[in-house]
This record gives sequence, structure tokens and C-alpha cells, in this order.
Amino acid sequence: QVQLVESGGGLVQAGGSLRLSCAASFSIFTYTMGWYRQAPGKQRELVAAITSGGSTNYADSVKGRFTISRDNAKNTINLQMNSLKPEDTAVYSCNSKWAWRNYWGQGTQITVSS
Repeated sequence: QVQLVESGGGLVQAGGSLRLSCAASFSIFTYTMGWYRQAPGKQRELVAAITSGGSTNYADSVKGRFTISRDNAKNTINLQMNSLKPEDTAVYSCNSKWAWRNYWGQGTQITVSS
């Protein structure tokens, strides 16, 4: 069964850090992996993505603060989030894409208090 399981969410004060992890039940070697977020009343947006070759892409709002990484041997990706702001509050979801395959995790809540 295809699964993406996120962990590491929670409540943090502004300026703090959190690290999200996403574990896949399948080999992610060929997949582009990404983190998306959706805040209440807003559309889901791409936060960061990393291709199978290791190229990364970030939303302008998180550049310089967030870092995405992948470990193909462990079938996991991580999102290191530093200097968190209240506007980073959202449900963060892991995504994997390859050809027609497009899988989502259930999401994890990040709340940044001011």
C-alpha cells in the first residue's frame, strides 16, 4: 500500500525551528518529492520540492529559512524550518510525483505563535 507519513509537526514560537519528516512506503528514488502547505481560507501552495537528481525549488516566502533534503536509502524527505513566522502556520503535506503517480500524505499541523 502506498503511504506517505509525516511527522514533526507541532506548536512553536516565532523565531523557532521545527523539522518535518516524511516516510514513504515505497522507493522514492525516481520521484520528485515536495512539501505543500495550506492555511485556513487559503489555497494549498508549494513550500519546497526536490527532484530525483537533488535540484531544489522553494517558495519565495521560505527561501533562506527552509531547507528540503532527501534520503533515498531510507525513503524519507525532511524539511528543516528555521526562523519560523506566524504566517507559516498551516497544515503541511508531503507529496511525491513521478509520471502519472501523485501521492499525498495526510498532513501535519504547524502552528507558530507570535
